[in-house]
Amino acid sequence: MMEASQSVPELVAAAQASVKVSEEHVSEILKLMDGQNASDAQIEELRTATVAIELAAVDIFSLFEARMQHHFKRGPFSRKLKSLLLEAGEIDLAGRVQQYYLTVNVLKHGKGASYRELLNGPSWPFVVTSAEDVIADETRPAAGLIDVSVSGFFDGLTKTILEAHQFLESR
Repeated sequence: MMEASQSVPELVAAAQASVKVSEEHVSEILKLMDGQNASDAQIEELRTATVAIELAAVDIFSLFEARMQHHFKRGPFSRKLKSLLLEAGEIDLAGRVQQYYLTVNVLKHGKGASYRELLNGPSWPFVVTSAEDVIADETRPAAGLIDVSVSGFFDGLTKTILEAHQFLESR
């Protein structure tokens, strides 16, 4: 259980440890499947591990927003953070914050404006799947609109959060 007194870096470390287990589980299952048809049990295990990563991504981004909201009077946190980063010349970090904000929105709400922006945007360090592909390919073991099981997804998210946290706290 995450306590309210934990700092953003402590929360991120706890989330990373938790997700590492799920990522290793996904990797093990994919190795066992190795191009063969997956059993129903393997597909279900893969879905469960992938959902755990999705939930952790939503949770850590939401906790980051909640803990850092005090840096802004009011209004949409991620938009204000992006503007502040751009003003400070932190173009790369501003872009990554925006990418992960959109990604978390898609994980929480599914198709909508954030999803369309991700689909129509530049290439991302993760896989954005068209809704038609998700529905049409039921043999795909786990991925939803955002494939959070790709290598580096969660690490990229947490690195971005830690950099944005450090930026805000140093102001």
